[in-house]
Amino acid sequence: MTPTLTLLIDLDDTLLGNGMDTFIPAYLGKLGQHMAGHFDLQEMPPVMFAATERMFQNQRPDRTLEETFDPHFYKPLGMQKSSVRGQIDEFYEQEFSKLEGLTHFIPEAVEFIAQALERGYRIGIATNPLFPRTAIVQRLRWAGLDPQKYPFALIPSYETFHFAKPNPAYFAEFLSRIGWPEGPILMIGNDPDHDVRGANGLGLPVFWITELGAEIPDGFPAPTASGALTDVLPWIDSQPPEQLKAKYETPSAIIATLRGCAAALAGMTTEFPHDWWGKCPDPEEWCLTAIICHLRDVEHEINLPRLQAITRGENPFIPGVDSDIWAAERGYKQQNGEKALANFLAARIETLELLDELATSDWKLPAHHAIFGPTRLDELAGFMARHDRLHIRQVHKTIETITRLQS
Repeated sequence: MTPTLTLLIDLDDTLLGNGMDTFIPAYLGKLGQHMAGHFDLQEMPPVMFAATERMFQNQRPDRTLEETFDPHFYKPLGMQKSSVRGQIDEFYEQEFSKLEGLTHFIPEAVEFIAQALERGYRIGIATNPLFPRTAIVQRLRWAGLDPQKYPFALIPSYETFHFAKPNPAYFAEFLSRIGWPEGPILMIGNDPDHDVRGANGLGLPVFWITELGAEIPDGFPAPTASGALTDVLPWIDSQPPEQLKAKYETPSAIIATLRGCAAALAGMTTEFPHDWWGKCPDPEEWCLTAIICHLRDVEHEINLPRLQAITRGENPFIPGVDSDIWAAERGYKQQNGEKALANFLAARIETLELLDELATSDWKLPAHHAIFGPTRLDELAGFMARHDRLHIRQVHKTIETITRLQS
């Protein structure tokens, strides 16, 4: 059976004509007018840009973009979000739609999505999640792509996502939230930085939407292919399967995977009912609590200590550990899953801080593993990332199955 192709596709200036240089000032102007009386209209734009920059900079898998943005927006303007929440919701319900005239409909985009879905491709809207979900859904409707009609695998927003493009962790979080598909993947977008550089950092193939014959600007990685949106499907048809295979082996991809999987784990479990955490999809399978306890203990007792030993430059001996038996030995199913998740995230942040500080040469530091023999830090970190992808698929399947069984 041929694996399903997953398409991650950008929204603005890919599916919807929307020059942000025009759209953002108009958006800020309308928002400011609607909120007049709550703050100085001259103060709002720079505060908004500063708070948005914080979203771009966020690297914490335990903090959503909304949680990152809010304290840097409302507090400097002398407001509490709770006191103006109703007016903000009213703005998106009544005023945001008036910006549609600044955008333009792209008929080819609707045809592309329809053909891709007809082929059975999985499609995720890989837009930058810097807006509330309602603003993103409205822009999709302006593009003629109402999510109620088109079964998109995922539409990220600032309420649910932790990272923004071009952070490679954004793409890892995106793939994690849809169960990290094992088949071919292609990112499609127009922005050399957000789409090409960002996806390249995770090792994804990228089709750059641009004019015929255009060259990628200096300093940006080369896309896998380029052309108009109408060129994408014929190009896919002409490619050997390996051309659409992601490569997750680089330090950038490994760190992004470890960061994105952790963030997705936090996001996927947020609304999962507490009394479902201990339910097993099958008597032979782990429940959600057990999976998270396993990840917590592996991070605390295996991953982090191994990396710390290697970075001390000791060429350490790394013993093999059968961590699967811990589920029964430690009674994972009876533990508190939410608390285990918090402890896992704390340990993962410590791991990421260690990896973020490594020099390029440090990734080649040696170790000797009891099973694999001579190895290096990059190989062991790669095992960690593969372990994350394995369990994020397991979590996704578990949540999906238990939700279906309980419905």
